[in-house]
This record gives sequence, C-alpha cells and structure tokens, in this order.
Amino acid sequence: MLNCNPWALLPPVYSALTAAGLWVVYFVALFDHRIIPLGTKYRKNGSRYPPYISIAGNFAPASCIFSEVMNLAAFVGFTIAVLRYLQVKRKMNKQWLNIISLVAFSIGCFGMTLLGNFQVFADELVHNLGTFMTFGLGTVFCWIQSYITLIVNIKNEGRKTGIMRFILSGCVTVSMVLYFILISQHFHTQAAQCQWALVMFFLIYLSTFAVEFRHHSFEIECTENCGRPESQSEILSELSTNHPNQL
Repeated sequence: MLNCNPWALLPPVYSALTAAGLWVVYFVALFDHRIIPLGTKYRKNGSRYPPYISIAGNFAPASCIFSEVMNLAAFVGFTIAVLRYLQVKRKMNKQWLNIISLVAFSIGCFGMTLLGNFQVFADELVHNLGTFMTFGLGTVFCWIQSYITLIVNIKNEGRKTGIMRFILSGCVTVSMVLYFILISQHFHTQAAQCQWALVMFFLIYLSTFAVEFRHHSFEIECTENCGRPESQSEILSELSTNHPNQL
C-alpha cells in the first residue's frame, strides 16, 4: 500500500468528508430542535420534523452547510466519474456502457446541486427532481460500474472487487425501494433511516474506486501548439535548433 498512487486517496477521502458533512447537518438540525432523532418514532402532533436529510438541511444554519456539502460533493464526484471513465476507456470494447455510466453520474451530480441549493420547503418540485436524478441515476451508475469492473478486471482484481460492488449496488437499490415504499405509507422514521442508509451505502461504493485508482496515474498535459499536429521533420528541426546536443 505504501507504493500506491496518491490518486487512490481521492475516493475514500471524498466519501468520508461527504458523510461527515451530512452528519454535521443532521446534528446541527437536531441541536436546533428542527428534527427528531433517527431512532425516535415520529408523531404528527409534535413540533419537530422527521429526520430526513433534506429536512435536516432545510433550516439555517444547517441549510448553509448542506448546500456547501452538496456542491462540493457534486464537483468532486463528477471528477471521480471522469477519472474512472478515462481509466477504463481503452480497456473495454463496449464503450457505450462507459459513456452511459459517465453521463448518468454527471446528471446525477447536477441533481446533487439542485437538492442542495433548492430546499425542500422552499421549492419542493425542483428539490425532488434533484433527488430523483441523484438517487435514480446514481443507482444506474453503480450497477453499470459493477459490470465494468468484472469485464475490465484491472490487475486481476475485477472479480473480488466486482462482487463487492454488486453487493453494494444491491444494498443501494433495496434501500431506495424501501425508502419510497415507506414514505408512501407515511412511515417517516423508517423511511428516513432507509434514506440515510442509501446515502451511506452509495458513499461506500464510491470509496471502492481506490482499489483501481491505486494502479494508475492521472496527469494533465498542457501544450502550447493548438493548431495542426507538427510533422516529424518539424519536430526534429525544432529540437535541433533549441537542443542541439540531444540529437
């Protein structure tokens, strides 16, 4: 592990900080008596709301933290998706799967900004749209990436990593289905617990990209010449002019 590429730290650090930020939102809202604790039964005649993530992040100052967390999570999450796309781009034949995965998660990241900046009590329609984009397309991303993990099989680790990701994808899917079923039946405490479980499973899933990222290096190359590619003779001529001792 000491020889791992530093890029391997990005997914787990991202997941840990995002989870920590969301729990800070929860405890701030709890301290301000806006929501009930996750383990408490919700009563309609009470003065507090169910402990949904969206409701915890609806009231200031928790709403300010929630917006910041979701904006940063969307940006870094999109970065991880792009790096993953580039990592497997030349290692698989079904490029359409890789493209669909990137597009789905990119739209899901945009959904994170919607649900983070449009609080549920201020604009419920836009907020719920962002929720469906994040959870729905995020789940699609999980299943596709689990399959890609198996067929790409980087460093012969695809089988064990793929199985782990399929299990996490199942946990994400089950949590999402239970969330919508429970909320439709007005079991708000249980629905909120499923929502928190869904988000945590999803963040754990994203952290597993450290397994493959530790084998690769990602670099940004800046070139001055933005016109047509130079011919080999032009390159040799320039090298002989600027660096005569290197030829």
